[in-house]
Amino acid sequence: MQLPLPPSPMALPLSGRFPAPFLPPSMRKAGMLLHPIASASLSPITKDETIDWVEATSDFFEKDTRPIMLFDGVCNLCNGGVRFVRANDRNRQVFFFFFSALQSDAGKKLLRRSGRAPDDISSVVLVEKDRSYIKSEAVLRIMEYLELPFPQLAFFLQFVPLFVRNIVYDNIADNRYTLFGRSESCEI
Repeated sequence: MQLPLPPSPMALPLSGRFPAPFLPPSMRKAGMLLHPIASASLSPITKDETIDWVEATSDFFEKDTRPIMLFDGVCNLCNGGVRFVRANDRNRQVFFFFFSALQSDAGKKLLRRSGRAPDDISSVVLVEKDRSYIKSEAVLRIMEYLELPFPQLAFFLQFVPLFVRNIVYDNIADNRYTLFGRSESCEI
């Protein structure tokens, strides 16, 4: 049994199913349709979701076509990462959108567009006009927008298998509050 695809053509190359032996155990779920966005998301799409989230959020990209970076606003690691991106994105190619305890409607819409549950802040998300990236793919894509040498580093890191990159990402993300702490409000 397959779950339906997200209710919109949000990503460019959705490659259908990956063979189960090539997936990490956390992604091997019976009956789960596996593709780059929904498989990495731990928030499955339900059948009741019939809204076209790409269309519902298209107004975000009407005047400003910069990608939108969604991050956990109370996470010290995330805030440090955003400060780093700001310092190395001199052309201001990335627009920042943060999450705190009370998420905005716009942020929830963008998470839905990315195939995530509206309250799921377990991963950085980069939303572009025609595609969304999560976890390690989002980090590598953000690196491509930065100044040298980060685009080159992202190029070489893409050869590390996705499931390996995501295992490392998940381990850091799961322990980010313990390792780096959290703040009461977004510092950015």
